[in-house]
Amino acid sequence: MSAGEPSGDLHGANLAALLKERFPNAEIVGFGGNRMADAGVKLLYPLTELAVMWLGRVLANLPVFLHLGAKAESYFRTHKPDAVVLIDFPGFHWHIAQRAHRYGIPVYYFVPPQLWAWAGWRVKKVRKHFRAVLTALPFEEEWYRERGVRTHYVGHPYFDEIASQLLDAPFLETQRAKPGEIVALLPGSRTQEVLSNFPMMLNAARRIAAKRPGVRFLVAAFREKQALLVREQLLDTDLNIEVHVGKTPEIIELATACMAVSGSVGLELLARLKPTVVVYRVGPVFLKVARRFLMCKYISLVNLLAAEELYPEFAVTRDESVGIADHISRWLDHPAERAARVEKLRELRDRVAVPGAVARAAEFLIAELSAVPPTPVVR
Repeated sequence: MSAGEPSGDLHGANLAALLKERFPNAEIVGFGGNRMADAGVKLLYPLTELAVMWLGRVLANLPVFLHLGAKAESYFRTHKPDAVVLIDFPGFHWHIAQRAHRYGIPVYYFVPPQLWAWAGWRVKKVRKHFRAVLTALPFEEEWYRERGVRTHYVGHPYFDEIASQLLDAPFLETQRAKPGEIVALLPGSRTQEVLSNFPMMLNAARRIAAKRPGVRFLVAAFREKQALLVREQLLDTDLNIEVHVGKTPEIIELATACMAVSGSVGLELLARLKPTVVVYRVGPVFLKVARRFLMCKYISLVNLLAAEELYPEFAVTRDESVGIADHISRWLDHPAERAARVEKLRELRDRVAVPGAVARAAEFLIAELSAVPPTPVVR
């Protein structure tokens, strides 16, 4: 099992826990993060610590990826696992799938990459090297099947996590005791995302506060390192703003409206019915290249599922804090307009936010492995 990002580590941990529950003696080995390790996965390398994005970062870590590819191939050759399960993180996982396929090991994609959005031609690799794709979004199954890929729709595992979350009640109580409506700032789980997007979010927060001085701002930082980066930018501000680590669900729950970097957190924002502005700031060269490959109208999963822009999007190269602030301020100033947006989110949530994806994925894999005799170990 392999996951290269924090969200994949979460989904991999939940899947591993269910497989271990069904088969306590199962050995699950691979690349991932702390959550997968806690769920009983023997990590060959903490891949989620890389969590790279953008070409420059990938090239800088190329020697590491080459080493990990060789390490995976050595493991496939000597241990011949019964299956390989890959979670998102395209690029590196193409090479892992190719190596596993070379040794006759069945490969499954759990939460496949969004090829339909930006890299449709890569479906050839999926068709060649994967036994099946466990699709997360309703329209993905048809897209993959039309291109000759065996699929099984399980739903998005993020909804499993949301359904099982236990919120920090004392934290909620403390925050609710303070006066003022809350706007949440969610600058992303990767350090590069925080560095690129938080300054624009902060500028938007300043504009909102100028119109509504009573508003409070809560920043959800994924790691303490990122919280420190955010706090450094707050040294010269008089905003009513707090930074918290590990409180993303609570901050979303408390918020009247949110600013969020595009990503899977959008599904949690949908589940909690929060009007949100989606932001993603990149360099001009990256955006120009991305637009040549982007094959869908929206960058937000929520908008893609809704087939309309429920979450205003700002995929930009320069500071667009004026537009971001205008949307948030309008929701704060016009409760009826905000309520109408919440109702649209509710209709979408009731249609797509169905828990049980991890259980359905585990059942599918168990059925697959039960039908295929174990591959012999080659020493």
